Amino acid sequence: MRLGEETVLIASVLKWFVIATVVGVVVGSSTYLFISILEWGYSVRPTYYFFTLPFALFLVALIIEVFDKNAAGYGTEKVIEAVHKYSGKINVKVVPVKLVATVITILAGGSVGKVGPCAQIGAGLASLMADIFRLNDTDRKKIVICGISAGFSAIFGAPIAGAIFGIEVLFVGAMFYDVLLPSFVAGIIGYQTATYLGLSHPYYPIHHVMNFTETFFVEVALAGIFFGIVSVVLIEFMGWTRRVASMLDIWTPYRALIGGIVLVALGMLFSQDYFGVGEPVVESVLLGGDVFLAAFLLKILFTAITFGAGGTGGMISPLFFIGATAGYFFATLFGLKTDVFSAIGLVSLLAGAANTPITGSIMAVELFGPKIAPYAAVACIISFLITGHRSLFPTQIVAMKKAAPLEVELGKVIEEITPTVKKTPLSAHLTAILERIRGLFKR
Repeated sequence: MRLGEETVLIASVLKWFVIATVVGVVVGSSTYLFISILEWGYSVRPTYYFFTLPFALFLVALIIEVFDKNAAGYGTEKVIEAVHKYSGKINVKVVPVKLVATVITILAGGSVGKVGPCAQIGAGLASLMADIFRLNDTDRKKIVICGISAGFSAIFGAPIAGAIFGIEVLFVGAMFYDVLLPSFVAGIIGYQTATYLGLSHPYYPIHHVMNFTETFFVEVALAGIFFGIVSVVLIEFMGWTRRVASMLDIWTPYRALIGGIVLVALGMLFSQDYFGVGEPVVESVLLGGDVFLAAFLLKILFTAITFGAGGTGGMISPLFFIGATAGYFFATLFGLKTDVFSAIGLVSLLAGAANTPITGSIMAVELFGPKIAPYAAVACIISFLITGHRSLFPTQIVAMKKAAPLEVELGKVIEEITPTVKKTPLSAHLTAILERIRGLFKR
């Protein structure tokens, strides 16, 4: 009996090792191709490239409207939706559409990222492989998740965080352990493939983190609360912008054209730093440089308008920009080390806005070194809790409630739930106080 069990387990391990390796190679290669196209585009675009943004967004919206509407928005959310609603089935035609539309958006200055497209392209190719190998729905989900992990790992050079991201981002408060092995294999192979082909990844070791003191620990906890609040602002503003855009009852490409004009005006009013992925700004603050104090708020504005107008791409890179510059703001406000809190902010926004605290904690080690890791982990978890039952990815399934007094229907996607507070003596007392305060303002 035991022999039969071990035989099946060994066969399963070998099966998924091979499949995940193939996915990693395919996604790592496609990621390298995607980045190579972007690098070429950067080298040939004009100095004042952002003036093309209205026409570029018009073209992107038109391409998506004609060829595949699933290429709209940010790619990771589309993959999560496919896993939960369609057993991981993704039409392969989304791959070229997403590739072309994202390249146009980024090169013209749209405030989007690179991970979502790579995740969606990787998941689309993985879904095609599932068709070729005639995998069942359960195995299709696994192979598509491998595509997410491989894309994240190949872009950021963080194979462990990438592997965890693929299995953590599907649920709020749970992990898809069934895909643990293939996700790790795909993440590592995707990273190694992209590296072998010539893709380089930044590493910002931070060695001068303060030794533990009660004061520093409290500062980190307060920073975690602040990053959670910034995550809430980002999520709510992204949703509000989408609703406002949908109220413009005009053809989608025309809406994109208007959004592009608004972005160009904002860029001329503030700075070109908020166009595109924003990697130079992130690198600057992580190396101790200075940035405009309200940079994180402006990046939220540029990103929300880009997606609301019809741009397509990823959300992880904008998250990193917002998190790093929010960390700079917090550190400057309280006279702390800006590079340390920029690093903590970068991973904490990922933890809060995407509901991925484990991914954020591990990424701190892979990008910034082990010394900062314990503090980053605390800030990531607090940010995750403060964000509440919200997400940039509204089709995540809620598997936990983030506080005991909250009533949350578990097993549903975030966009379908409305958390309520249990009536306890303390909550009733606090509610009464808040109502009195509201009454004073109404007078």
